[in-house]
Amino acid sequence: MTTTGLTEWAYPLAENLLAEPLPRRWAHCQGVAERARTLALILGDDADLLEAAAVLHDIGYAPDLAKTGFHPLDGARYLRDVAHADERIVRLVAHHSCAWMEAEARGMREELEAEFPREHPDLADALCYCDMNTTPDGTSTNPVDRVNEITGRYGPDSLIGTFIRRAEPEILACTARVVLRLAEVKRQPM
Repeated sequence: MTTTGLTEWAYPLAENLLAEPLPRRWAHCQGVAERARTLALILGDDADLLEAAAVLHDIGYAPDLAKTGFHPLDGARYLRDVAHADERIVRLVAHHSCAWMEAEARGMREELEAEFPREHPDLADALCYCDMNTTPDGTSTNPVDRVNEITGRYGPDSLIGTFIRRAEPEILACTARVVLRLAEVKRQPM
């Protein structure tokens, strides 16, 4: 599959998997994809790729896909094995939003990294930025409030609460790198 038309392929797939069983998760994914569109200036030819990964990033929560309970891995495996998705999308979904840290907490880091190499850091940063600047309902937020919301939803002592607090410095760094790239592009003369 070429990168042209990725979003046209990705949206119906994500909607089919999430809209009915998990409407709030579907709203979140649409919001993350909306944020991805705002980064087109810094993504160039990869803009469509990032938007497709953004709308698909949480499909591993879909009841039919949840096998390990670790949604980045479940989603990436589905995209690779069933949907035959673009390899770069699969890698972005597998590693979105510091997934390696959650995988480590679950004892699955080696499995994740052996199966799915990481995608280019600029794209990984961009997807993390989009995810962590979007509420569960798909509206805009900021990464500090998002981390607090996740911690509150799962509990500070839960695996997810502990992971997201551990990941917070990297989430903030991803956001800062993306904001800096946007500022640099906007400063350049036309």
